[in-house]
Amino acid sequence: RIPLPELKDSDKLDKVMNMKEAARRVRLGPECLPSICFYTFLNAYQGLTAVDITDDSSMIVGGFADSTVRVWSVTPKKLRSVKTAADLSLIDKESDDVLERIMDEKTASELKILYGHSGPVYGTSFSPDRNYLLSCSEDGTVRLWSLQTFTCLVGYKGHNYPVWDTQFSPYGYYFVSGGHDRVARLWATDHYQPLRIFAGHLADVTCTRFHPNSNYIATGSADRTIRLWDVLNGNCVRIFTGHKGPIHSLAFSPNGRFLATGATDGRVLLWDIGHGLMVGELKGHTDTIYALRFSRDGEILASGSMDNTVRLWDAVKAFEDLETDDFTTATGHINLPENSQDLLLGTYMTKSTPVVHLHFTRRNLLLAAGAYSSQ
Repeated sequence: RIPLPELKDSDKLDKVMNMKEAARRVRLGPECLPSICFYTFLNAYQGLTAVDITDDSSMIVGGFADSTVRVWSVTPKKLRSVKTAADLSLIDKESDDVLERIMDEKTASELKILYGHSGPVYGTSFSPDRNYLLSCSEDGTVRLWSLQTFTCLVGYKGHNYPVWDTQFSPYGYYFVSGGHDRVARLWATDHYQPLRIFAGHLADVTCTRFHPNSNYIATGSADRTIRLWDVLNGNCVRIFTGHKGPIHSLAFSPNGRFLATGATDGRVLLWDIGHGLMVGELKGHTDTIYALRFSRDGEILASGSMDNTVRLWDAVKAFEDLETDDFTTATGHINLPENSQDLLLGTYMTKSTPVVHLHFTRRNLLLAAGAYSSQ
């Protein structure tokens, strides 16, 4: 329902790659759990505050408390910048490998550090086409970085206070940010003013997520509620209440019907978006849940927490018994069965690393990330 830019040729190529990878995807389930590959940031004394991984799992970014944004290549392919204008003019633009030729080999490195923010970086998000990176910070700005030149293209100023989270739309172009000023804002990369302001939360907007179809945005807040907003007209269409602490993580199921939320109360709550009701509660974590992610087909929900564990839950089982007659309109909620233990498929401890990000690769390998803490 919202206008989206045309697909570029590179996007179409990427779609083909995505299909090929999806053909090799592993079907997960209680009998077939994903392998977990954990990326630990060592000696991160600059305080790791945010992580994101590209959809094709080729790059990882960390936002740090010393205002820097650091991008690593996870594959053997090094990160390279585009050549200078003088060198670019010498390239034959008709050649087949023009995208290779514009890259400057001299700049190849595994790590690029992006300087620009003047306060801790609290959120990072790669664009789906891997050309851009967003970061938001205590300095009240959201910055858009080019991953071709590794420079800052624009700083979006709208929030006057710290911005806690930002995320690109699944189709790129649009992005959302939420902050200490209790509102979330919708932006487009080529507009310097926000397109929509979502106001209604009673405290900080701590996390923001796009629905897979890009028409809705979920925001979690320190007021212990989650709101669902319509991108087209800016209306709040759902309010989910039930958590006992500030919300710190959100994840939509791939089919777009369900939402999982995690908070400082150590519980993961599952919601049916259509009916606006809580349909499950996953107990097990003993500390704030900072990361939630559904596997690519939605069979498994992974949760990562400050209690140094990654837990895997049986999402199919959690949602399968839902029949519409369960939704009693009179009481407005379902009798929740106490079945967290049946749904828990595995708990994986790290030595001393709080989990801040989770990501399923296109083949359903689970990547997790966090910074080692010596406490």
